[in-house]
Amino acid sequence: MEYDLVIIGGGPIGLNCAIEAKKAGLSYVVLEKGVLVNSLYNFPTNMTFFSTSNLLEIGGVPFIAHNDKPTRREALEYFRRVQESWDLNIKLYTEVKSMSEYDGVYQVLTTKGTFTASHVIVATGFYDTPRLLHIPGEELKKVKHFYDDPHPYVDQKVLVIGAANSACDVALETYYKGAEVTMAIREGEIYPKVKYWIRPNIENRIKEGSIKAYFNTTVKEIRPHEVVLQTPDGDITIENDFVLAMTGYMPNYQLFESLGIPVTEDEFKIPVHDEQTLETPLKGVYVAGVINSGLQTSKLFIENTRVHSEMIIQSILAGKGEVAVH
Repeated sequence: MEYDLVIIGGGPIGLNCAIEAKKAGLSYVVLEKGVLVNSLYNFPTNMTFFSTSNLLEIGGVPFIAHNDKPTRREALEYFRRVQESWDLNIKLYTEVKSMSEYDGVYQVLTTKGTFTASHVIVATGFYDTPRLLHIPGEELKKVKHFYDDPHPYVDQKVLVIGAANSACDVALETYYKGAEVTMAIREGEIYPKVKYWIRPNIENRIKEGSIKAYFNTTVKEIRPHEVVLQTPDGDITIENDFVLAMTGYMPNYQLFESLGIPVTEDEFKIPVHDEQTLETPLKGVYVAGVINSGLQTSKLFIENTRVHSEMIIQSILAGKGEVAVH
């Protein structure tokens, strides 16, 4: 079957694109490499969103949460209800490998066959792709780039790498559950934009020595039972059971390359696109969501990219000589 539209990525923005496509009468399919809203599923178990529930709503489906800011669990249930309410055509566990074009039609090759469409939207987010350290030992099983739950780290020697929101949250949560926590921080202080209710807590724990922090420090090597830190006073080796590398995330540039989508040559590596239509240099191929800011991962969020769906569908309809109906 040839679709009007293939949507790569089953996160909130990918789902919103599917809703807008369905409202416009376009045939579509959503291809998701993992579970529904896979990025949100990989969030920490006890995470609470920065945004309020109404700012996360899509498709006119009310997001009812127990508190002003919803939890990960509530978000997963909400987007499941969105999928169910709109009866969206989603293929889960279907990873996109490459894309080719012939005579204006795109062949999207996946682990579960080939999908054909005249238009493609890439809405893959960035949380699935961690920024790697590229140091010896990073491949060890004790190294985690995604934090889940504090229980596995009870009574363990844990190294947390980073000093932004995620790193501070992880350091505090594992400390309160009985881990011996050390932080390796590249800069000379905790990240200035850490949440105002977290920053004093982590700074006080460091000040009193409950959490040991090495500033202006990088991790040089990870070994099975220890780590080597490069500090201003020279290299030191400390005992270690787990490394929680909260070093941030980035768009899947390998996927962009396999699809043929170019990125800017500056330090932000933004996928090249028209700011009005979000179309890339590949005719009929669009980018949506947080990936549109490249490595500036704190610039775009669900709430300020929901409009991308309408922008793209309007562009597709305009190209077909049709007008969007709402």
